Amino acid sequence: MTADTSIAPAMLPTAVEAEAASASRTTTRCEIDVTVTSRIEDVENVWRELSAGDIESPGQSYDFIRQWVRHQAIPERNQRYVVGRVDGQPVALLPLHRRRVRGVSVFTWFPGSHVGCYAPVANYSRLAALGVLGRAALWRSMTGQLTGGDLVYLRAVPVETGEHIGLFEELGKTLDIETLYRARFTSWEQCDREQRSKSRRKHDRQQGDRLAALGEVEFEEVRDATRMPAIISTMFRQRSARFRAQGIRDIFVEDGLIAFYHGVAAAESGNDVRVHVLKLNGDIVAVRYNVVHGKRMFCLISSMSEDMSIQGGSPGKQCLLRVMQTVFEDGIEVFDMGLGYTDEKRHWCNRQIPLRQHYVGLNRRGDAIVAVHRTLQRLRAWAKANDSVKSASRTLRQAANRVLGRKTASDEL
Repeated sequence: MTADTSIAPAMLPTAVEAEAASASRTTTRCEIDVTVTSRIEDVENVWRELSAGDIESPGQSYDFIRQWVRHQAIPERNQRYVVGRVDGQPVALLPLHRRRVRGVSVFTWFPGSHVGCYAPVANYSRLAALGVLGRAALWRSMTGQLTGGDLVYLRAVPVETGEHIGLFEELGKTLDIETLYRARFTSWEQCDREQRSKSRRKHDRQQGDRLAALGEVEFEEVRDATRMPAIISTMFRQRSARFRAQGIRDIFVEDGLIAFYHGVAAAESGNDVRVHVLKLNGDIVAVRYNVVHGKRMFCLISSMSEDMSIQGGSPGKQCLLRVMQTVFEDGIEVFDMGLGYTDEKRHWCNRQIPLRQHYVGLNRRGDAIVAVHRTLQRLRAWAKANDSVKSASRTLRQAANRVLGRKTASDEL
């Protein structure tokens, strides 16, 4: 199904944010036009134009989402691509997947939790120039053209985009939930100086010595698509072994996503995939799977060997150390490590960006569901921040799963 609709041009004031509170501000009148289609090919040119600069995640990449839609065989009737133009110029695009969740029809991002954060695909400078009232009018016009659903649920939208803060503030109701972790440095020397203390360097060196004592250690960044399949297959075997050891659900196997990540890494996919590989005596002991856009590298998956005889050398940490020693010398400015707190993010990331959930009710039922979901999300965030509650919840969940004969991800409440 393909549907192209246009709304009557809307008149909106463009002004800087400070002017929004001033009754005497001067405004320029502009026209908003919105088109909606169910075919991703219809928006390719606009999408590539809007994402020509920095993006916040692979979730804003045309080639990545095209691969997802094809691999998941998402029917056109459940795809929506909403383009907002101001004075004839594309400003923003919302790529949305209509899904049914517990009987509710929801418009949301395509890949779920697989790429860390998301944001509307947009020309940030044009979006900023609209001001508060202009952006509010644009988002209302765009979401107002969505039919066949109860609500819009946009998870993990960063507060900071490029050099701008709060560009999506007016997009529905918001809720602060998670934090995005990034390393941003101009060189390895800066990274080393700012992120590693003397004791940390000593600790890294000791782990490296223990690993080297076990045999020949090799590290490389692989860009050759013909070498990717074997490396990626090893990475997923290591991930599966780790999931089994932890007793949690293997999302890559059970959701059938291994072929998708192979497809993204294929030469004809249009994606720039680079994998970092650490080997010991010729065997792969750690892998990091990254997607690159411009000067930003997004680490989507990491793995390491479950061989207990080499754990003293911390192959996963040694691989990441070598990643940091090389990427900033190779033109990368931002190394994105995704959301959720871990030791490796604490050690290496100097940027912490708040993420928000965004909600837009499309009818009365949707408004009610938004209110309930926001309340549940607040409770979930509180429980995750409370060690006692989190531990008790995990114990109860694991016990229930054993009784039911199933496994689930350890970070789900």
